[in-house]
Amino acid sequence: MKQVNVLEAKNELSKLMKLLETREEDTIIIARNGTPVVQMVLYPESNKKSKIGTAKGKFTCPEDINIYDDEIADLFEKSL
Repeated sequence: MKQVNVLEAKNELSKLMKLLETREEDTIIIARNGTPVVQMVLYPESNKKSKIGTAKGKFTCPEDINIYDDEIADLFEKSL
């Protein structure tokens, strides 16, 4: 755990972030007039992966899914 004042935190933000990223520090406290105000910690890594393709193979599409396309298109054209 490292404690810094507000001015130092403003001037050295990138350095402080690097300390957390490299795990040299686990927590950085930012203090105002010697009084701790803010706690900086490394944001936890997300285990979430891309949602694209997550349903692949979980359902099947009927062969005749497009049989009503022309009929639906006609309905839209008539409504104009």
